[in-house]
Amino acid sequence: MLEAIKQPWPWYVAGPVIAFVMFALIYFGNSFGLSANFRNICSVFGAGKSCDFFAFDWRKQLWNLVFLAGTVLGGFIASQFLMSDTSVAISDATVVDLKALGINNPGNGFVPADLFSFESLLSLKGVVFFVVGGFLVGFGTRYAGGCTSGHAISGLSDLQPASLVAVIGFFIGGLLMTHLLLPHLLTL
Repeated sequence: MLEAIKQPWPWYVAGPVIAFVMFALIYFGNSFGLSANFRNICSVFGAGKSCDFFAFDWRKQLWNLVFLAGTVLGGFIASQFLMSDTSVAISDATVVDLKALGINNPGNGFVPADLFSFESLLSLKGVVFFVVGGFLVGFGTRYAGGCTSGHAISGLSDLQPASLVAVIGFFIGGLLMTHLLLPHLLTL
């Protein structure tokens, strides 16, 4: 059983599980999205007293907070007890492309240590990736009315046109970042 959990689940198992969860959420009048938890957490700590945006009954979203806690706990359990190897299977062409961009040892971990480490945080590149990038992700999530999981999984399954526009925007933004901006940012 443990070995089955360690392996990636095939699409014909993971897809129906996601569909079942989405149908259940729609049936019970809920929508899925992790970024909504930022608002929930602020409301829990009393932000509604000074800002109307946070003034709502967060207890109705308790299930989403439990999901967030389960995501964090599940990630910790998976990283500590279920990982047998930290290398990532990426294609040889991707390895060549990443090395050409100056990333050392691509695929040896989930994220390149050249970019995502405490040492790199104190560099100009680190500030751009973490601070500016984090701000843009947070701003974009709020501006789009949700995150990629909320729009791509919940919004599209609920046939929301705004989610389709947002997901198309996510893909365009990802392609522009990967092919136009990232090569320049890596030279900082």
